[in-house]
Amino acid sequence: MKGIVDQAALDQLFFDARSYNGWRESEVTDDQLRRLYDILKMGPTAFNCCPGRFVFLRSRAAKERIKPHLRPNNVNKTMTAPVLTIIGHDIRFFEHFDKLTPFRPENRDHFVDDEERAHIVAFRNGSLQGAYFMIAARAIGLDCGPMSGFDNAGVDAEFFADGRFRSNFICGLGQGDPDSIFERLPRFDFDEVCEIL
Repeated sequence: MKGIVDQAALDQLFFDARSYNGWRESEVTDDQLRRLYDILKMGPTAFNCCPGRFVFLRSRAAKERIKPHLRPNNVNKTMTAPVLTIIGHDIRFFEHFDKLTPFRPENRDHFVDDEERAHIVAFRNGSLQGAYFMIAARAIGLDCGPMSGFDNAGVDAEFFADGRFRSNFICGLGQGDPDSIFERLPRFDFDEVCEIL
């Protein structure tokens, strides 16, 4: 039987982790981004479809490309993040099944002629990979600032012009400024939202 991770790990991943609105001066290295991805890619997705796509904006020039598509109240916290990540998904993920499910490449047949189903699976599993992304970032000592306050269509036109990838949300990465967070908001208790049948 597997052991339970210790409280310090749970605190880093969940209990003490927060969504940051401001950042300290810090660097996020290529090695950290690669380590983050190498962790998140191990999370499960349906059919092992792995539709998540991640664009890391670190240079000022790259961040300026996204700036016009941000809601005004999100500009500062976004532009000051050491790295800003566009978390998206590939709506034609099934074209990679020769690599991802080599024992059953015919899985692509479920999606080739069913665009709606492909979009649903891409969005759902890309969202899962976005959650793995944040947990992986926290696991390697980075803070996160996820948000959806931007124009997806504008970001897609700017960064995914061929239409194959779609943005879901964006997430700042770095060392968060504790002064930028608010008091933690309430959560539901188990009995309010869960049933055991």
